[in-house]
Amino acid sequence: MLTHQKGEVPLELEYVLPQDIERRSFSIIEEHLQGVILPDAERSILKRVIHTTADFDYIQNLVFSETAVSTALEALQQGADIVTDTNMALSGINKRALQKLGGTAHCFMADEEVAAIAKQKGVTRAMVSMEKACSLPKDCIFAIGNAPTALIRLSELIAEQKIQPKLIIGVPVGFVNVIEAKELILAGTTPYIVAKGNKGGSNVAAAICNALLYQLIQR
Repeated sequence: MLTHQKGEVPLELEYVLPQDIERRSFSIIEEHLQGVILPDAERSILKRVIHTTADFDYIQNLVFSETAVSTALEALQQGADIVTDTNMALSGINKRALQKLGGTAHCFMADEEVAAIAKQKGVTRAMVSMEKACSLPKDCIFAIGNAPTALIRLSELIAEQKIQPKLIIGVPVGFVNVIEAKELILAGTTPYIVAKGNKGGSNVAAAICNALLYQLIQR
């Protein structure tokens, strides 16, 4: 077990101006991406995910369907909305950038109707949230960072032709049905960005949304 003595400073700290921290971080990330071949649009998404998580496993884990990024960017340019499965992801999405493109971010997890229906049916709120999203009048991108049941229900709704997402960001984190739910999306025909395996999270979902938005809107 590592120990640390009070007052001990093991490394020499460097003062970095706030505006330089992100730039320096991305420079460090880019050094680790030498030899990784990705189109620029996908590379920028991968870099923001690594910046958010400090986890270079995403080099292998984050996968893109062939038209995922181009389809998502076109949809956002045309004012598509974003639907997510947690208020944490909702709070992390740059809603000002999204609004500049004419879009709105939604999370229905705290919706009273969703809660009542979920209780009545004996299913998760995440599943009912996906059903509620079917009533949205605009094209949508789905950013799922927590609930594998949301991905499962999305897959069913797509098969039932009740919804046609422009993109599914499938990055729920955990151990129960997480890998299986992601495999459903990987096996489908809807454009996707998926974190294979157990890793992911609401912060990753928001980071991917923002990486897409920042390709269209200057912060």
